Amino acid sequence: MIEILNPTELPRAKAAGALVAGILQTLKSRSAVGTNLQDINRWAQEMITKAGAQSCYVDYEPSFGRGPFGHYICTSVNDAVLHGLPYDYTLANGDLLTLDLAVSHRSVVADSAISFIVGDSKPTESVALINATERALSAGIAAAGPGARIGDISHAIGAVLSGAGYSINTEFGGHGVGSTMHQDPHIPNTGRPGRGYRLRPGLLLALEPWVMADTAKLVTDADGWTLRSATGCRTAHSEHTIVITDDGAEILTCDR
Repeated sequence: MIEILNPTELPRAKAAGALVAGILQTLKSRSAVGTNLQDINRWAQEMITKAGAQSCYVDYEPSFGRGPFGHYICTSVNDAVLHGLPYDYTLANGDLLTLDLAVSHRSVVADSAISFIVGDSKPTESVALINATERALSAGIAAAGPGARIGDISHAIGAVLSGAGYSINTEFGGHGVGSTMHQDPHIPNTGRPGRGYRLRPGLLLALEPWVMADTAKLVTDADGWTLRSATGCRTAHSEHTIVITDDGAEILTCDR
């Protein structure tokens, strides 16, 4: 299913995006050495509930997971890159943490992820991973606009990631959003320009480049959810929800 928002629905999409962006930045500011992942989940629950919004994760039960996710945010640390199930882990100096949050607010979903390093240590490899995903995300957004195609976005993202020396996994990528979290079209993190669905004003897309330092292979953790690099290398993930406008694309989950 592909949903196209009409102009009267756009303010609700912007409100959802602002909420997700604000929660993520608050959680980032609270995530310090000694913070437990379960505390981050609890803080996310409190802020979502206070806003009168609904988590897209608690009851989420896709074919690739084991039962309902049961938590309010994905917390992926170091070699974990996607769908990190919050558990009893205390963050250490230099940990690379990814927070991925999707919320439905006034019946519109916004989805975003940020990766950052906890504490004062700044490992060179981790900084490079994060920078690559952020640059790829910016390139994908720049390639989006009315009349462009999904392949244009995928190609732009992939060019940055492969140019930085990373292998690209295409099992998981970006996607459409709207009244639900995961919709068509699927947006791989590499592709051929000029191919795929043609973008239209009002279309909401979640773009999410992610990479692993020395592999493209994923393994599933014992929790049935957390996806890790097969080699144990570090990973990073950046994501924004955008809306296609008459003259380009607007980021809805940007912290303003």
